[in-house]
Amino acid sequence: MTVVKQESGGDPEGNSGEGEAREAYVPSRRRIERERYKRARARRATAIAALSTLVTGVVLYLVVVNAPGWPRTKETFFSAQYAREAFPKVLEGLWLNVRLLLVCGAAVLVLGMLIAVARTLRGPVFFPLRALAAAYTDFFRGLPLIINLMIVVLGVPALRLQGITVDPVLLGGTALTLTYSAYVAEVFRAGIESVHPSQRAAARSLGLNNRQALRYVVLPQAVRRQVPPLLNDLVSLQKDTGLVSIGGAVDAVRAADIIVGRSLNYTPYIVAGLVFVALTIPMTRFTDWVTARMDRRQAQGGNI
Repeated sequence: MTVVKQESGGDPEGNSGEGEAREAYVPSRRRIERERYKRARARRATAIAALSTLVTGVVLYLVVVNAPGWPRTKETFFSAQYAREAFPKVLEGLWLNVRLLLVCGAAVLVLGMLIAVARTLRGPVFFPLRALAAAYTDFFRGLPLIINLMIVVLGVPALRLQGITVDPVLLGGTALTLTYSAYVAEVFRAGIESVHPSQRAAARSLGLNNRQALRYVVLPQAVRRQVPPLLNDLVSLQKDTGLVSIGGAVDAVRAADIIVGRSLNYTPYIVAGLVFVALTIPMTRFTDWVTARMDRRQAQGGNI
């Protein structure tokens, strides 16, 4: 680094007899060469990555289009006519998936938090509650979601209970909430147990009881630490909302299925899949951004 000093003499009126030193930073020649080398390496790496990606894409394209069954596959799965027909109907059904995500996501967070708190309660008097919470998480984490949906969506109406809804949307949302609450509860519990016991002890020394220490000290730290895995669970929930179609709910998947059943062309499934991917990618990138931000703050010694 080179420092250039400039001295200014007194002004014409002679108010300042001494010059003021001003320093301006000028990068050294070695630093300029180092920065130029880094930029050259970055441009070279970008060019190589772009070239390799292009070559890979061309090879895959040639392999696919030269396959013996490609003409039939293109007509069956990539028909522009059926894609134009399916797109508006799939988008209309997607609104149901979005509503399920919002409602079920909120319910999952609340129920998962309650189950996690129940599993972390201390004292022998809370043993039955801890046992029930543990049994709940073990059962619904082990039960495949598709089976849970079939049991709830198809089994509950068969009971013919008075006052119990038979709406496949509500029943499907209930099944999703039951399954994902078990996963989210374990995420919250891991966050609660990651808080050092000294935090509770410090809270108690300040006069807080166990409930207040959990609410004001432990839970805020636990939730902040578990934001990335919670967002990942919500991304998975967004995709699995399409499974409510097994009960007859007309969501994006069911809308595509109706067109496929009428036309025997599977392009609507491709359209529905791409719509779900387009909805999932922003959530995934946001999750990656939050994770990277928290990792940087933790590496710098900041609050998690």
